[in-house]
Amino acid sequence: MLTLFHPATGLVRLDGVRRCPNAVLHPWLKQQLTEILAQLPEPSTVSDCAPIVGQWARWQEGLTIRFTLPKVLPPLRMLLVLDNLAGHKTPQFVLWLVDHGIMPLYTPLGASWLNMTESIQGILAWRALAGHYPHSPDEIIGWFAAVARYWNQAPTPFEWGGKRAARRHRSRQRRHRLGRSGAYARRAVRRTKLEKWQQSCQVAH
Repeated sequence: MLTLFHPATGLVRLDGVRRCPNAVLHPWLKQQLTEILAQLPEPSTVSDCAPIVGQWARWQEGLTIRFTLPKVLPPLRMLLVLDNLAGHKTPQFVLWLVDHGIMPLYTPLGASWLNMTESIQGILAWRALAGHYPHSPDEIIGWFAAVARYWNQAPTPFEWGGKRAARRHRSRQRRHRLGRSGAYARRAVRRTKLEKWQQSCQVAH
């Protein structure tokens, strides 16, 4: 399932394929990204290239591995979050992205949950396949396309946080931090009479 997802609007671009080598993935991505860029406002012309370079360099701050930015850069128009597949890092593909004002950002290894596309793929796959018994790959591909069209009629924007983040925040508040390490306890550790006495002596002193 080739997927491009825009979290701010919830719109998804999806195409089902039987195989996904670079010869299939890269042309599809280039076509979809070109169509998206055509719908964006034209970038303003800047005579000084320093602000443009600063925009690109800012998104490389803190990265342990960063690719070398060309000396001549177009205005930054889009951020593209990708996972760490080797096909996403081929020099020809990365240079094409940069030439079109697209900054690729890669999720860390073993952290696919940072890519919201994983969530939308799970939702659409469940809606397309739940309760059905496909007889061919083409049938599955057709179901994926149909459910994506239906989703885009009333898309749901995604954002970081939400109820899960609120629950995690409340959970952290319920924990009791322990000294000398990063450990936490689910409930407060009872103090012994000696500890209470020592504390009272310190306060009195």
